[in-house]
Amino acid sequence: MAKQSFAPVLPVLALILAAFPAAVQSIGVCYGVNGDNLPPASDVVKFYRSKGINSMRIYFADRNALRALSGSNIGLVMDIGNENLDDFATKPSAAAAWVQQNVKAYPGVSFRYIVVGNEVTGSDTDNILPAMKNLRDALSAAGLGGIKVSTAARFDVIANSYPPSNGVFNDDYMYYIAQFLSTTGAPLLVNVYPYFAYRGDPQDISLNYATFQPGTTVTDDGNGLTYTNLFDAMVDSIYAALEDAGTPDVRVVVSESGWPSAGGFGASVGNASTYNQGLINHVRGGTPKKPGPLETYMFAMFNENKKQGDETEKHFGLFNPNKSPAYNIRFH
Repeated sequence: MAKQSFAPVLPVLALILAAFPAAVQSIGVCYGVNGDNLPPASDVVKFYRSKGINSMRIYFADRNALRALSGSNIGLVMDIGNENLDDFATKPSAAAAWVQQNVKAYPGVSFRYIVVGNEVTGSDTDNILPAMKNLRDALSAAGLGGIKVSTAARFDVIANSYPPSNGVFNDDYMYYIAQFLSTTGAPLLVNVYPYFAYRGDPQDISLNYATFQPGTTVTDDGNGLTYTNLFDAMVDSIYAALEDAGTPDVRVVVSESGWPSAGGFGASVGNASTYNQGLINHVRGGTPKKPGPLETYMFAMFNENKKQGDETEKHFGLFNPNKSPAYNIRFH
């Protein structure tokens, strides 16, 4: 998106910058540790700062990372770990103890959100909302009520995502979560991967459309908006689902997005570089339905050689474990 340079928009732009400082200054990056050759957390935090990355997501209360982050001014999104869902849903005391040990104990860390469950499926989804409520109460009791509590959903919580204006939630539990978020002022976190949509349907989804390249234009007759990339269409279907749930005030945060550089169909250095650079450049402008900075966390900082699942899972890193770039990328 071209930079706006007109004087009349400057006051509005200043308000946007104040509201979403980290989202504008720098995109966030997820820091996973499923590797046996990764640098120590203290080096990783220094590496984030050297690259001007002002936001991080971690997937459990990693004490080494928390110690290293203290005083860094890096905004932190921290997961509780899916293994804690049942305990936190049924035992408020467990949630309270976790907050004391992993949040209250690190006053120098700039906590942004606590994430209650990452891509939870099946019957465990019943535990998300009770656990969120107990975590919210525990944070408030500890004097940390400014830290918002949310969950990170898989994109397939959305049904009818095409066209975007038809988006609705697949399951009732998401409606209740949306209502809770609306009440608390917290955003909904969703992992958004055009890569997997493209891999699953390359006949109908062009590579250019999936990677922010020109050549495809899609008009949504339901909202009259025009889409030139799949990422925007996916995110706007989430906004449509939130509107359908009666919670149009809930903001969306993209808690993961990325493209693998090896290991499977469509996974190459060229495609990963094109997508991820396009993502960085694009999210500052938001989507057709919601213009303005869109807080987004790239997945992931490093290639992780112990990741489970498809071979592609080991190749989502922007950097190799020795901190050399997996491909050229600019954060600003």
